[in-house]
Amino acid sequence: QVQLVESGGGSVQAGGSLRLSCAASGYTFSTYYMGWFRQAPGKEREGVATISSVGSKRYADSVKGRFTISKDNAKDTLYLEMNSLKPEDTAMYYCAAGGWGGSWYLSLLSSEYKYWGQGTQVTVSS
Repeated sequence: QVQLVESGGGSVQAGGSLRLSCAASGYTFSTYYMGWFRQAPGKEREGVATISSVGSKRYADSVKGRFTISKDNAKDTLYLEMNSLKPEDTAMYYCAAGGWGGSWYLSLLSSEYKYWGQGTQVTVSS
């Protein structure tokens, strides 16, 4: 079965950096579009970054220029590099696998994802 396991979360001060990883198994990693989402207490889950099977990327406006999504197909791992972190980035971060939607398909909508990891907490203090 599909499994997604996130790691790399933690507590940092504003302006700091973190790198999240998501180890995938149970499917052909390279063929699925993937995404990172986050959910802060009392708020809806929001799409942060997404990557297609061929590597095209899209970001939420709130993280554009600060976050970078990438993947290593040889390691079946998805990454999220987060720089210049702000207190408003504090949330539980989730990795998600969407499926096969075509080589260039990607999405920031949580409804378009089938599989989810358990999440990793990111806390940014001011």
